[in-house]
Amino acid sequence: VQLQASGGGLVQAGASLRLSCAASGRTISRNVMGWFRQAPGKEREFVSAISWRGLSRYYTDSVKGRFTISRDNAENTAYLQMNSLKPEDTAVYYCAARSSNSMATIAYEYDYWGQGTQVTVSS
Repeated sequence: VQLQASGGGLVQAGASLRLSCAASGRTISRNVMGWFRQAPGKEREFVSAISWRGLSRYYTDSVKGRFTISRDNAENTAYLQMNSLKPEDTAVYYCAARSSNSMATIAYEYDYWGQGTQVTVSS
């Protein structure tokens, strides 16, 4: 499966962005989907994950209440709605798919990765 992340950009603090992760090659309807981010000089960190039916959603503490993960299996796409953005959210955001249908928050547990989209939040 190939993943294409998009929707990043340069915004001011407090603004919103919606990231999209479009899958091709095969359906992702049975895959757990995740979002990770990597800031300059830092390790890649977990942001959010959603189960294949969307019934379970995980978030890292720093984005709870501001970010919402969702998916549209008919469109083979996952989303990350990011509100009230902060400068510390600045990073390259990656979407990922996990072959297993169990939830995961660690990068190596995901099997497919998109190319990343840059999110820059100015103060």
